[in-house]
Amino acid sequence: MTGRHRGATPSSQAASQDLYAFDAAWVLERSAPLAGADEAGRGALAGPLVAAAVILGETEISGLNDSKTLGKRVRERVFADLLAGARAVSVVSYPAWWIDRHGLGRANREALCRALELLRPPAGCGLADGTLSLAGGIECLPKADARSAAVAAASVVAKVLRDGAMGALCGRYAGYGFGRNAGYGTAEHRLALSEIGPCRVHRLSYAGVGA
Repeated sequence: MTGRHRGATPSSQAASQDLYAFDAAWVLERSAPLAGADEAGRGALAGPLVAAAVILGETEISGLNDSKTLGKRVRERVFADLLAGARAVSVVSYPAWWIDRHGLGRANREALCRALELLRPPAGCGLADGTLSLAGGIECLPKADARSAAVAAASVVAKVLRDGAMGALCGRYAGYGFGRNAGYGTAEHRLALSEIGPCRVHRLSYAGVGA
């Protein structure tokens, strides 16, 4: 594979190469290509749950890693490289009201499964981050977003798109700081909830959110 070295440090380049090596080993006893999936927003008090699935292309994305380990600028650069070089990408989103009605666990499972199913074919096997039991022969692995290049790629796609959505909601629902906290329970966000109450994109079934 030919790497993209723009903005990558030697350590980040080595880390991404380890992730690609994991994927190469993973498909030896399965069917290639690997589709990796991850979600963003599971623990947020507001906004959607977003799941993404990615089949990587032939070009190695330098600096690729679990989205939680990447700064915003690096994450967005990796996201752009992924869109340019991935073989396939899918995204599934569940809004707050759906999570309230059906539960976070179901939303999480269905979002990951649907994202991966959208890539079949061409995906030969699917791997998701976490410990869930998923249908369709999809395997789950704890901390897969820090072990697998495809799952790390999915984590970046889900994070960047969800952060963008929360930034847009910040303009519509002022006062909560969605552009800064992405709907998570920061002190600023919890103070706003106590002073002005929830808005329509809050998860009212969550403790401390609903009336």
